[in-house]
Amino acid sequence: MTKPVDERILSFIDEHHVLTLAVSSGNIPWCASCFYVYLRDINLFVFTSDPDTRHIRNVVTGNNHEVAGTIALETKITGKIRGIQFSGPIRKLKGDELKISRKAYLEKFPIARLSKLYLWGVEPSYIKMTDNRLGFGKKLIWNPDNRMKN
Repeated sequence: MTKPVDERILSFIDEHHVLTLAVSSGNIPWCASCFYVYLRDINLFVFTSDPDTRHIRNVVTGNNHEVAGTIALETKITGKIRGIQFSGPIRKLKGDELKISRKAYLEKFPIARLSKLYLWGVEPSYIKMTDNRLGFGKKLIWNPDNRMKN
């Protein structure tokens, strides 16, 4: 059984709604900001993005389905800095996973009903949270497979 994600990390993810997604194709990096909903039960960041965007084209046409991302609290107060970095595989959502994700996404962002949704998911396999409220530079790590060094 996979070790659960620390509740402090989950609470931070739940408090926010924009992530930065980082992709790479041919050793050329690219980032995109995306509205997201996080599905705790299946450990999945869900966002919508047109297949013709640069970041999605890089994932689909390239052979690298591993992406990275960040979620950050914007503050100038050093003692309040918090944010996460994560990495994991990305996929276009289908079937029951798509239905569940669509419902959750539209509950969080009802305005999205006015647009065509192309839902994608990132299942993080590694999460690192910096939380300066716990001490300067304090890190909380979720690394269930010990695939990445901290």
